[in-house]
Amino acid sequence: MSERPTALVTGASRGIGAAVAAALGPTHHVILNGRDEESLAAVAAGLPDARPWPVELTKVAEQDVAGIDRLDVLVHCAGINRMGRIADLTADAWRETLEVNVVAVAELTRLLLPALRRAGGHVICVNSGSGQRANPEWGAYAASKFALKAFADALRLEEPELRVTTVYPGRTATDMQRELRRYEGGEFEPEKYLKPETVARAVLAAVTAGPDAHLTELTLRPRGGPVN
Repeated sequence: MSERPTALVTGASRGIGAAVAAALGPTHHVILNGRDEESLAAVAAGLPDARPWPVELTKVAEQDVAGIDRLDVLVHCAGINRMGRIADLTADAWRETLEVNVVAVAELTRLLLPALRRAGGHVICVNSGSGQRANPEWGAYAASKFALKAFADALRLEEPELRVTTVYPGRTATDMQRELRRYEGGEFEPEKYLKPETVARAVLAAVTAGPDAHLTELTLRPRGGPVN
């Protein structure tokens, strides 16, 4: 058993999740969750104390977390975005978005609560600017992110021994952003977006705040870039 504090990061194979794992890597034993086992292995190889945990979050069960007895940090980075007008989005698109972005988050947290309570741990939900403002064609995604905020707020009140932080990044230079810009018919301009490492530093700031501090919400926007 590692003597380091333990952190579990979902969506850790790329983007913000991989950057968060790298930020926590020097001080934590990091459990890396994602679907791409090869990418998880590559991320793990670059960290001093990490292991892949390729569990499908929409199907996570008690046996999957059986070996996690104590958890200091849980960072929810995994998520999907299904774009489209409300008139066009199917019920399946809504269900998939809510299942991945909300239900899976709630269930993984529920299963890990004993380990989090044992450590007096910290749950961080990497949300989105869409969790603060809804825009046309972003309805399903925004609804899931508003729901994620409500989940974090309720968890903070129900589990006062835990710290619970919501981070709201604006547009970030990730593969998801590249796909979104393609959908919107615009150029992918990473220089105008946040870097994943910048979002990871905000997560680290929340984790490393003194024991008397509880950073409940952090909002980040690209400096001089798009606000939505």
